[in-house]
Amino acid sequence: QVQLVESGGGLVQAGGSLRLSCAASGGTFSSYPMAWFRQAPGKEREFVAAIRWSGGSTRYADSVKGRFTISRDNAKNTVYLQMNSLEPEDTAVYYCAADKSAYRVAIQTSNTAYDYWGPGTQVTVSS
Repeated sequence: QVQLVESGGGLVQAGGSLRLSCAASGGTFSSYPMAWFRQAPGKEREFVAAIRWSGGSTRYADSVKGRFTISRDNAKNTVYLQMNSLEPEDTAVYYCAADKSAYRVAIQTSNTAYDYWGPGTQVTVSS
């Protein structure tokens, strides 16, 4: 069983930056594709970014492309989401997720592809 815990959320003004972290325990983190999703009040959970198990390939939602960067440190069992040029529309609870299909090549963007989830961290961007 894999446990995920997000941190780094908070309140920031529009145009500001935050870096989210997701620490994993249990399982074999270095073999799992990882992703970030977010859910705003009254909306469905949506894909934000994902990274291959090796870190060699990433994928982003169009809404965050060029502003957000996903990365991972397999030695620290941690995945990160650097968020720059934040907008009020980025306000949401951000979730870290792990795909237990070890060494999967194709990056998945559907939340149904991910098996383990953290409790989430709130990001609020004020205008």
